[in-house]
Amino acid sequence: MPLPAFISSTTLVHSPLQINQRFLCAYSGFWPRMSSSTSSSVSISLPENRVVLGVGSATVDFLAAVASYPNPDDKIRTTSLKVQGGGNVGNALTSAARLGLTPRIISKVADDSQGRSIVEELEADGIDTSFLVVAEGGVSPFTYIIVDNKTHTRTCIHTPGSPPMVPDDLSRSSLLSALDGAKIVYFDVRLHETALLVAEEAAQQNIPILIDAERKREGLDELLAFASYVVCSTSFPQEWTEAPSIPSALVSMLLRLPKLKFVIVTLGEEGCIMLERKTPDQIEEFEVDNLLEAIKGRKDENINVPTSVSSPVVRLRAEGIGTVCGRLLLGTAEKIPASEIVDTTGAGDAFIGAVLYALCVNMPPEKLLPFSTQVAAGCCRALGARSGLPYRTDPRLASFLH
Repeated sequence: MPLPAFISSTTLVHSPLQINQRFLCAYSGFWPRMSSSTSSSVSISLPENRVVLGVGSATVDFLAAVASYPNPDDKIRTTSLKVQGGGNVGNALTSAARLGLTPRIISKVADDSQGRSIVEELEADGIDTSFLVVAEGGVSPFTYIIVDNKTHTRTCIHTPGSPPMVPDDLSRSSLLSALDGAKIVYFDVRLHETALLVAEEAAQQNIPILIDAERKREGLDELLAFASYVVCSTSFPQEWTEAPSIPSALVSMLLRLPKLKFVIVTLGEEGCIMLERKTPDQIEEFEVDNLLEAIKGRKDENINVPTSVSSPVVRLRAEGIGTVCGRLLLGTAEKIPASEIVDTTGAGDAFIGAVLYALCVNMPPEKLLPFSTQVAAGCCRALGARSGLPYRTDPRLASFLH
C-alpha cells in the first residue's frame, strides 16, 4: 500500500502530540487503531518442516510457594511445593512442542536421578533428546525457586551442572544431524562455547538464529553477531547499549547487529515492544521515543485480551546514536485478574516458545506479539515454568490460530 501523500524525507516531527495528530488524520484506513486476533473459518496449518533446535539449559526446578518472602533467619512453611523440569531452553522448547513444533535439544545432564527426570519430562512433551549429552557421574543442574504469593515474584538460586558441557562433547556428526532440517536455532546463551560452535555451523547453512538476551553473559556478544532475531528482558537493551531509553537502545541494537531482522523487549504486564527492520525508502523521519509515545496513545485500555498497534515504515532516529529504517510495534499483555496469577516463573521462556512457533508459521508481527504474550499469560496461571504452558488446543489460543 502506498504511503500517505504528506510523508516526505525532509519533514521532521518532534512532538508526540504532533505525531499522533498527523497519524490520526493521515493514516485513517492505513494504520488501524488497534490490531487484535480475529477468528475465521480457516485454521493456521502447521508447516511441513517444523523442526526447531534449542541449545542451552535444561534443569530440575524445586519450587516452593510461600505466603510472603522470608526475612533473614525466618522459619516459614510452604503453601505449595512442586518439582518439575526447568531451564530456559527446556522451558521454551516445551512451549514450542505444545504448540505443535518438533523441537530438538542440545544440552548436558548427569546420569543421576535428576538427569533422568529431566530427560523423561522432555521426551514426554515430544522433544527429541538424541543430542542431549549424559555425563557419567557428576550432578545435573537444578534451581531452587521461592515463589512469593503476595507480590507474585520469584527468587531463583541456581546450581550449574557438573561437569560442564564443552565443545568436544558434541561430535561433528551429531552437530550436523541436530541441524539437519532445522527451520530455526534458538540459544539461551548458556553453554556458550558449545553454542558458538552450533551458531557458526547454523550460519554457514543459512539457518535463522534467535537469541534470548536475558542479561549479559559470557559469549553473548559473539552469539549476537549471528542473530536474526533477539528477544530481550526489560533491562537488557539499555544495559548492553548504554542508550538513554528502551526505544533508542533498540535502534542502537539494529545498528550494531546488521543481520538482525527484529528485536523484541518484554515488559511483563506492560506487554512488549518490537523494532522491525525494513527496506530503506524515501520516507519521513521520526524521533523514536516520540513515536513510541504516539503508539502508546493508540492503545485501547478497555481491551483485556492481548492486542498490538504499530507505526508505518519510517526512519527511526535516536539522538546521538543514528537512524534505522523500520517500524515500531507495541504488543499489550492480557489483563489477568490478580486472583488467577500464581507464578511468573518461565513466562519469558513461554513467550520465546511462542515466537519460535510464530516464525515457523510465518505469522506477521502484528499477530506474533499478542499471540506470544497470550502464551506467556497461560504460564502465569500455574506453579512452575511448565504446568501452565498452553497446548495448541487451548481455547484462549483459538482466535490466534485462525
